[in-house]
This record gives sequence, structure tokens and C-alpha cells, in this order.
Amino acid sequence: MSALIAGLAIFLGMHFIHILAPDWRAAQMARLGEKAWKGIFSVASLAGFGLLVWGYGQARLDPVVLWQAPRALNAVVSLLMLPAFILLVAAYVPGNRIKAMVGHPMVASVKLWAFAHLVVNGNLADVLLFGGFLVWAVMSFVTNRKRDRLSGKTYPVGPVSRTVITVVVGTIVYALFAGYLHLKLIGVSPLA
Repeated sequence: MSALIAGLAIFLGMHFIHILAPDWRAAQMARLGEKAWKGIFSVASLAGFGLLVWGYGQARLDPVVLWQAPRALNAVVSLLMLPAFILLVAAYVPGNRIKAMVGHPMVASVKLWAFAHLVVNGNLADVLLFGGFLVWAVMSFVTNRKRDRLSGKTYPVGPVSRTVITVVVGTIVYALFAGYLHLKLIGVSPLA
């Protein structure tokens, strides 16, 4: 469990900097240079992510059960994951209407993913992992939207085809992940 906690602390800690210490972050970027800061951020984030993945895998071997969710909730999670995947794709397709409305669709995707998984996974490691990501995503989304409002930032809207592409690709990726990759990578079939 300690590896999971350390990995979460490093990974999410790096990602909390822009929320909790934006002035310190700006000072470090000015002092080190943008490329050096991004390099440090990337290396620390990757190390933290690797540690949390390994730690989560280890914690699953000896679970501490806090609650057992009813199996019927699995269907709800599967339904929630479709918009989570569409939001994730919306972060990368320029000019789609979803990004224009949401502003930060990747963070919204993480919120939905974390919430959905927190509802059905009642082990202590699950609560730490999904709860940690949910707290970060909520705080990040609120902070980013507030910064957008204060700066007057808007997101461009392109032709409707970009939104259609976003929804179609998100749905295909969702189907691929739910039907095959989740079992292959995580060891659990979300459709079972």
C-alpha cells in the first residue's frame, strides 16, 4: 500500500502544483526555463505513475475491503464510461463543440472515470486511487474554468463534423476498451 500512496503523492502532487502553487510554478519555470521545468515535471510524473500502477497492483493482491457494491452498479459504470471516453477524445480533436462547451474535457473525463470507478470499487486501494484522482480532477476543473473566465478564454468551434468525429472515435475507443483492453490490461471485464 505504501508504494501506491507514494506514487499517488508524487503523480498527483506534481499535478496539484498548478492548482495550489501557480506562482511558485511560474517562478520555477522562469528560474529553470520552460523546457527544463517540463522535463522535471514529466520525469517525476512518469515515476509517480509507474509507482502508483505497481503499488495498486500489489495492493490488489491483499485487498482491504471497505464495502461491496451491488453488481447492478457495473451497468451504471459502463454507461458513465461512454461519455468519459468521448470527453477524453474531445480534448484532442480541435474545434469540436464538446471542448467549446466543457473547456477542459480531459479533466472532466478523469472526473467521470474516477467517480464511476469509486462507486463500484470498495477496496482501500481503490478509494485511494480513484478518490485521489477525483479530488484532483474536481479541483483542477474548477480552477481551470475560473482561470478561463477571468482571462476571457474561449475555445473555438469548428464544423459539426469535428464533433461527430469526436463522438464516433470516442465510442469506438470505448467499445475497444470495454470489450477487450480493460480485461487485457486491468484483468477485469467491465461487461461481465
